[in-house]
Amino acid sequence: MKKLLLMIATLGYLSAQAQTAEEIVGKYSQALGGLQAFNNVKTLKMSGSITVQGMELPITVQVINGKAVRSDVEVMGTAVISSYKDGKGWKQNQFAGAPDPTDVTEGELADLKAQANASSILMDYKARGHKIEMAGKETVDGVETYKIKLTQGDTQKPTTFYISTKDYALIKSVANMELMGQSMDVETFYSDLKDVNGLKFFTTRTQKADGEEFQSVKFDKIEVNVPIDEKIFDKP
Repeated sequence: MKKLLLMIATLGYLSAQAQTAEEIVGKYSQALGGLQAFNNVKTLKMSGSITVQGMELPITVQVINGKAVRSDVEVMGTAVISSYKDGKGWKQNQFAGAPDPTDVTEGELADLKAQANASSILMDYKARGHKIEMAGKETVDGVETYKIKLTQGDTQKPTTFYISTKDYALIKSVANMELMGQSMDVETFYSDLKDVNGLKFFTTRTQKADGEEFQSVKFDKIEVNVPIDEKIFDKP
């Protein structure tokens, strides 16, 4: 009888943990405008600047929701491009002396696929086949946060999200990414929320590896449901 009660209590605890993670993500989504509102977005175009090694460079990101994403960075009159559409990706880096487009690596493809949506990977985790779980609490830059671990269903790649216990704002995320051919744990810090047609976007994202900042992106202009030619995502 005691064993049965213990099993029931344990199952109840695990269920509560799962519900808590879902509840937190739900409140995080609502704070940004709600998942359904983001799913209703057809296209997204964001323009701004990216700061790398002290250089501030123009950047444009264009998204066809659930289908394609392309980023263009201008570097001293040359283009650095990353593009994804329907399961295929390519890149081009004229600045690095690689003028011809080439296929992205498997790791880069997974990262690009996750970006081809108006909503974040955490907001829409269930529809994308991912799993979430509570991973405790942690203070980040003086802010108490819930730690939510997301495991991607297709790659089993984990990402940990840190969400404020006060207002459910996303403070940072930690994920393993492929940078310059190397696999590294990258911290991304989110700030400067901007309301666009009832949807809230983080306009500043700062990334660190091994505790050192290596790039920061700031979007000055965000446009929703603007015309985008699908051909720009195709490999030349």
